[in-house]
Amino acid sequence: MKFTVSLKENRVFRRLYAKGKSAVAPTMVLYCRRNGRRESRLGLTTGTKLGHAVVRNKLRRRLRAIYRIHEAELKSGYDIVIVCRAASVEASYQRLERDFLRIMRKNDL
Repeated sequence: MKFTVSLKENRVFRRLYAKGKSAVAPTMVLYCRRNGRRESRLGLTTGTKLGHAVVRNKLRRRLRAIYRIHEAELKSGYDIVIVCRAASVEASYQRLERDFLRIMRKNDL
């Protein structure tokens, strides 16, 4: 991720959930908010209900790859959190990518 830093602090995640804009797709929910920095920050959340660690890590790898591919097209200066839903476990890579792009366009990123 060339222009992006990972989100790791719980308080930043909670602030995004409370004050950020959200958009929903069948496979994921996206929260975003301006952060006042030059770079964007990305956080990925996969709950334990989605499956074992192997399944959750696979989803995170796929979403990071999708983000990395389309990172240059997106605006910088945002905090972004992507929450995986149960449908994302069975979804193909192309479906995840399509939902991701639809959500990003909907939020004008």
